[in-house]
Amino acid sequence: MATTSSRSDPLDEIRFTGPVEFEGGIHNNSVLYYFATSPFYDKTSNNEVLFQQGLNNPNMMQFLATREAFEGRLRTMSGLEFIVAQEPAETGPSAGTGVWVINKQTRRKRREGEEDEIAVHSVYYIVGEHIHMAPSFADIMSARLATISNFLSNILPSSASVQAWSPATGRVYNQPSTTTAGSNSVKAITASAQQQSQGSRQQSDIGLPTTRDFEKALYLHEQYGDQYMDENPITGRPGEFHLSSTGRAKVNLSAAAAAKPLPVKLPTINTKVADSPLTSKPTGKETKSPKIPGGPGKLKRRKSSKAAVTPS
Repeated sequence: MATTSSRSDPLDEIRFTGPVEFEGGIHNNSVLYYFATSPFYDKTSNNEVLFQQGLNNPNMMQFLATREAFEGRLRTMSGLEFIVAQEPAETGPSAGTGVWVINKQTRRKRREGEEDEIAVHSVYYIVGEHIHMAPSFADIMSARLATISNFLSNILPSSASVQAWSPATGRVYNQPSTTTAGSNSVKAITASAQQQSQGSRQQSDIGLPTTRDFEKALYLHEQYGDQYMDENPITGRPGEFHLSSTGRAKVNLSAAAAAKPLPVKLPTINTKVADSPLTSKPTGKETKSPKIPGGPGKLKRRKSSKAAVTPS
């Protein structure tokens, strides 16, 4: 038995290669027995129990003849087992990939007519004479995240070393100097950067907007982008704009007065209480009724005797 790593290494980081002592090498009926010689094999599994029973009991020897009979017997048992999950795929006549996939799983029997409950613990694959353990999904994600973290930790210091900032010039990036074989590409990048800087200077000289101007315009837009001039003249500077007018049109007072309808004149109402005939007192000088000609004169009132009469 030989392995490519020491025994202290995790099982998913070693590759096992053992002597092939079977007629015809590794094939359909010998693949499980070859896997039993590897450190991935568990001797407490049902595979070992059935193998020992076949060696010591002649009646059980028939289950060791072929892989189909061996796995058929394992499916009637409950517990830990190793079973072939996938055979080598054929790529042509009498030619295959030579890759065997073996599952380490636990089988639990259920009621009659129901399928067994199977929990897969790990997966192994045999390529030629080498046996590997497939990594778990958590191990794959952990390795990928560690690789990403390593690259980021190397990039951030490198990017920080080539940049500088000052109030006058802002953020400036320096071209890294290198003497490796890729210096030609670096020189080409440097030349293109110099050309761009020269073009920016020429644009600045002739009055065209430069990259600096665009950055300043973007900065002003981000801070004061919600302020608009519209139709009103605006005075002041960004952040302190003042509107010179409210935007309302002036009203012509003469035209408004001409278009306004004249008010309707209503009769006045006498609201004085003293002038009412119902509340005035008689003065004796009211209008007398006219005299009728030939009519009776004024009747004189007969005076009555006011002498006191004494009883007799």
